[in-house]
Amino acid sequence: MKRIKVVLWRFSGMAVSLLGLSVLVFVISRVLPGNPARMALGAMASEEQVDRLAAEMGLDQPLALQYGDYMVGLLAGDLGRSLQTKNPVVQDIATKLPATLELISLATVFMVAIGIPLGVLAARNRGGRLDDATRVFAFSTVSVPSFFIGIALQLVFGYYLQLFPITGRISREHAAEVTRETGFLLVDTLLSGAFAAHLNAWAHLLLPALALSFGGMGQVIRITRSSMIDVEGKEFIEATDGYGLPRWLVSYKYTLKNAFIPTLTILGLLYAWLLGGAFIIEIVYSWPGLAKYGVQSVLTSDVNAIVGVTMTIGLAFVLTNLAVDLLLNRIDPRMDLAGDAT
Repeated sequence: MKRIKVVLWRFSGMAVSLLGLSVLVFVISRVLPGNPARMALGAMASEEQVDRLAAEMGLDQPLALQYGDYMVGLLAGDLGRSLQTKNPVVQDIATKLPATLELISLATVFMVAIGIPLGVLAARNRGGRLDDATRVFAFSTVSVPSFFIGIALQLVFGYYLQLFPITGRISREHAAEVTRETGFLLVDTLLSGAFAAHLNAWAHLLLPALALSFGGMGQVIRITRSSMIDVEGKEFIEATDGYGLPRWLVSYKYTLKNAFIPTLTILGLLYAWLLGGAFIIEIVYSWPGLAKYGVQSVLTSDVNAIVGVTMTIGLAFVLTNLAVDLLLNRIDPRMDLAGDAT
């Protein structure tokens, strides 16, 4: 009964957070400099044409009435029409979101596969040269701008070594082989039986995902290292050492499991943040994702797209936080869904 109450409380908190976000981003999108109707029609449009489009968009109505109409449409699954693409915003998001999800998912895999082992090695060799080298690497990944890393990877692996393509999601000669069903190119290529296109999609994905992972990788290394050092000082870890267990077994089976809670928390936050923060890498690699679409919406004052993208990212944040809480409870049953020790 208590668990059900906690879950209901979490969902009510998520609803309140999304409602507050909708109010905030709706107001901000309406007070941005520039007339959305004018920017949609261009400088050569007459004032009468601009006023007609503004009336069609409801921009001539009071702000409270505009928000009410928007929420009615939102609850019906209608986010309005994009001024830059002329398509329904829901359709644009459904088209762009899978590309970004593929990108940030592989970036998160890199964070886990590289960041956690380096954090463990740094903790096991605390104060040694390996620890110093790992900490320098972690500091560098956080400090160096992502666009610099992205361009450097393009130059080395794309231009000089010519091992990977540097733009787009798939080569033009393979695109015709794929039937778009899910929007996830790695899945659609397999469903289409186009295995050469599948490998080509992986080749396009690896460099931008690796470039995107660097900033979060440094955070994962540092948090894993500090958590490992903290747990290694606990009595039950010292007891396992007394049993004569191999050091690697103690580190990865006992210490890391208990030190993983802060790491899992930051991974969840990073995953949700990357959904909107991947726009620099998406621009560098011409990746047709949601983050790039959101930036273009801001630059063109595409108010419906701005609100739609922001609400999508906000929903991703609250759902990711809920998923992290569930995983934390699975790892450590003493943690309830509210994030407190029981």
